[in-house]
Amino acid sequence: MHLTAHPFWLVGFRPFFALACLAGLGLPLLWVLIHLGALPAPAIPVGALQWHAHEMFFGFGWAVLGGFLLTATKNWVGIRGYHGTSLVFLVAAWLFERVGMWYGGRWPAFAFELSSKLFLAAIVAMLLWTLVRHRKDDSYRDNYFFLLILPAFLLAKHLMLSVEHFQVGIAMATGLFRVAFLVMLERTLSQFMKGIFQVEILRHATLDKAIKLLAVALVGAGFMPPAAAAWLSLLLALLLAGRFFFWKPQLALRRIDLGIMYLGYAAIVLQLLVEFLGQVAAPAWVGAVSTHVFGAGVMGLIIPAMLIRIAKGHTGRKVVFDAIDKAVLWIMIAAFLLRVVAPQLLPQHYALWLVLAACGWLAGFGILAWRLIPFLLQARIDGKEH
Repeated sequence: MHLTAHPFWLVGFRPFFALACLAGLGLPLLWVLIHLGALPAPAIPVGALQWHAHEMFFGFGWAVLGGFLLTATKNWVGIRGYHGTSLVFLVAAWLFERVGMWYGGRWPAFAFELSSKLFLAAIVAMLLWTLVRHRKDDSYRDNYFFLLILPAFLLAKHLMLSVEHFQVGIAMATGLFRVAFLVMLERTLSQFMKGIFQVEILRHATLDKAIKLLAVALVGAGFMPPAAAAWLSLLLALLLAGRFFFWKPQLALRRIDLGIMYLGYAAIVLQLLVEFLGQVAAPAWVGAVSTHVFGAGVMGLIIPAMLIRIAKGHTGRKVVFDAIDKAVLWIMIAAFLLRVVAPQLLPQHYALWLVLAACGWLAGFGILAWRLIPFLLQARIDGKEH
């Protein structure tokens, strides 16, 4: 069998979800070791904190988002999708970026720039080509939101790697991922609630569009007057919270596999409220609370459930969360509490909370890697090719 014909290279989620598991288990712990002085900082032109933020958004986050979109877009427009050599190239570019983000400061400037731009530029161009070329066959009319946000990730990355605009880059990357999660949650939670509980949740076209347009506007929060960004954040939080109570959380929270998606939705609301409070009241938070509510609360809670569901379903397996899968979700909830809540209650033990939260990610994504990567390496068990 030729390398590119191996099942691993048949669909985008296979290699990128494997990389996401490895990034999720390793990147937070690496940062804690660097932060505590147990490891030297990466040899790159920017600071260690910028490395950490960049790797969580554009290393871990884009392994997940890339794998998801490479898989979903082909279903949305009804085509074969990128596979084989195209996926090998993208994975090589992702790995090249990880090496560059550790050693790139020792390279010629052009080599570091190439390593930091190649993967994202390539995958964004490929995804845009798919969505634009097959726009007439797109089963989701609101996929123009992806046409808006995908190119903007390139600017967010550039800003995040600049000394002067680092915080603007974080705000922009957070806003872009927020839009992606909101679009995904709208679609999936409607399906899950109907399939599991046979109930319909509130979907109102005007409300849904207003939420997404407001989320797109907040992508530029770092460029707005702080007061304007704060009040827009509060407005979006209120709209999302209002819709949340019509999405029957009392049912969803009975099941951890579905409830954790609702907790991730609630974390989006919480992060927006933290942004608002940060401008109007300036609470004495310990640590970068807003960023970590999003990273540990939104990404850290929703993504593991996504990986389990997609990796099982798209390899022909029954989408059932067994005891080990559920344990992973509880571990990730604990990691969120350790990273965000515990430091506010007992700030004198901040270093301990960092270590324990990182160990939670190591355990949670380590179990996912052990369980899911064998599925990703094997052919579908139902006899379908991809």
